[in-house]
Amino acid sequence: MMHPKYRPDIDGLRAVAVASVLAFHAFPDALPGGFIGVDIFFVISGFLITTIIMQSHAAGDFSYRDFYARRIRRIFPALTLVLLATLGFGWYALLPREFTELGKQAAGGAAFIANFVFWSEAGYFDTAAETKPLLHLWSLGIEEQFYIFWPLLLALAWRRRWPVLRLLWVLAVASFLVNVLTIHPYRTAAFYSPASRFWELMVGGILACMRLKAAGKAPAPAPAPAWRSHLQSCLGVGLIVLGLVMTRSDKAFPGWWALLPTLGAASCIAAGPAGLLNRHVLASRPMVWIGLISYPLYLWHWPLLVYARIVEEGEPAAWIRACLVLASMALAWLTYRFVERFTRARTQVGMLRSLVAGSMAIAVAGLLALGGMPPRNGSDLLRKVTDATVDDNYYAGFEQQKIGAYPVKRVGSGPRTVLLIGDSHILQYAPRALALAGSAPARVATTYFSTYGACPPVPGMVAEGNPGCEKARDEMLALALDPRIDTVVVGACWNCYFTGNFALPFYFREGDAAYLVNNGGEGLGRSLASLEQLLAELVRQKKKVYLLLDNASGPEFEPRRLIEGSRMGRMVALRSTPTAPLPPEQARLNEQLKALARASGAEPIDVMARLCSGGQCLRATPDDAPVYKDREHLRPAYVRQYADYLDGVLLAPQP
Repeated sequence: MMHPKYRPDIDGLRAVAVASVLAFHAFPDALPGGFIGVDIFFVISGFLITTIIMQSHAAGDFSYRDFYARRIRRIFPALTLVLLATLGFGWYALLPREFTELGKQAAGGAAFIANFVFWSEAGYFDTAAETKPLLHLWSLGIEEQFYIFWPLLLALAWRRRWPVLRLLWVLAVASFLVNVLTIHPYRTAAFYSPASRFWELMVGGILACMRLKAAGKAPAPAPAPAWRSHLQSCLGVGLIVLGLVMTRSDKAFPGWWALLPTLGAASCIAAGPAGLLNRHVLASRPMVWIGLISYPLYLWHWPLLVYARIVEEGEPAAWIRACLVLASMALAWLTYRFVERFTRARTQVGMLRSLVAGSMAIAVAGLLALGGMPPRNGSDLLRKVTDATVDDNYYAGFEQQKIGAYPVKRVGSGPRTVLLIGDSHILQYAPRALALAGSAPARVATTYFSTYGACPPVPGMVAEGNPGCEKARDEMLALALDPRIDTVVVGACWNCYFTGNFALPFYFREGDAAYLVNNGGEGLGRSLASLEQLLAELVRQKKKVYLLLDNASGPEFEPRRLIEGSRMGRMVALRSTPTAPLPPEQARLNEQLKALARASGAEPIDVMARLCSGGQCLRATPDDAPVYKDREHLRPAYVRQYADYLDGVLLAPQP
């Protein structure tokens, strides 16, 4: 197969990409846009692969066998080694449920479908990204899926003599439109889906076809003037720097923002090796060296940083993260020098079979871990505790319906209609409603849930960093006022919003003024008054209104607190630790909300009266199973069986 002439500046561009990602992952505040390095990788990959394929077709020697054999020798050695090391350390340091999740990630990574694995996991209750050791393999999945589709398309276009460049433009524009049209309504899908990411690789492919078309013209075109290469080089680096500075992880990315790194990388490649910054910066020896080890460096750095966070149970000190970056560089060089170069030099069929067999063995090991193979600390009690952390399928068994134009989740079909509105602290009671619909179908009301995570159902309150909240709350309140609704239950994580027990800041907006709620000042008073007015208005509409009060929350209620020991030593689950102290500020807020509900004409549902006694609140059942999923949410298994304080709302009286 034909291969493009080696360009050291492209290795330098790889160095920019991987260094940006490393800086963002290790020191996110120092380079908040560093994650765009992945998009630079996509463009480079699309350019090189398309050049190889099209040159080989032009020479008449393209071979699918050779193409995929080279991909296997390029991708599998370092990936298999990193997966093996990650699984091995995971077996030693992780808890049962964590090791199960790692097994799924490893199997998905070995099968190059990691992007679909993480896409399926994404949601309000998803595990924090910083604790997923193989999360970074989502981008490798995108690339390998592209390598399945792209050679077939180019070969078909070549044989049929289709206008390749025009075809690629159409496909790239279509993929880009999928990206920008889905980034707001389906942000997770836009991030992980190949349909919304392929355009970035296609940009590199289009550039490759344009250069090959120009090079194949007869007579050969005159060399481009030097100033043009210098301008393209400076423009490309400038766009990349602009992306690193302006892009943020909380922006709608990829979307339009992905044009900055994508066009920047394409401009750098188009400048050629003679471009000013290409020749003097990107092609410098330090940059080329980093570029040569960029692939294993990308693979090694993230598991090291994640395991450090897991072992430290929080963000490691800056000096530890700096040491881990250096360690990942050392491991990357060793992998490049003794693994990658060794396997690339051996083109025999036996080596290919060994690499494929190794990858399959890793996938099998991952599936075994997913299927329940215990880690080193794998007792039944530890598994019971860690299982609680992923017990989060609250809406399982519900029907998606609409009341007018508004979507709701529904269960039951009784003559009464009950609407529960709020955030995830209302959502957490869905399993109880489903259980009642199964055990007493004739008595349970037609029950609707309208919820939105981290969104207080209080007119005027807004959450910074939760842009969909206001629209969702307006829908909830419109539903609550609908004459088809008999009973309304308003609930939320009141402790989060009104005692400052939450990471996001919340504001009460009135006109152009915004009052911070978390600090307990004027914003809190205005928010409570707004909540009371909402309840009173619902009562005036002749509805039965309930204010569902909050359960106790805080770090002591997290299932992890029921485990003692060290990740690097021995870990055991505690017995006979059924309660944790009720924070005094939460007890005071509970009394304040009960009084507020009664003043408005609503009826309070006092959750703490059921879960707490004598200043202590339940966190484990008599069989040592955690009551909570995390530090705030009651788990479905507990709610389903014990949350009978809602039964009077959802069930008709016994005949």
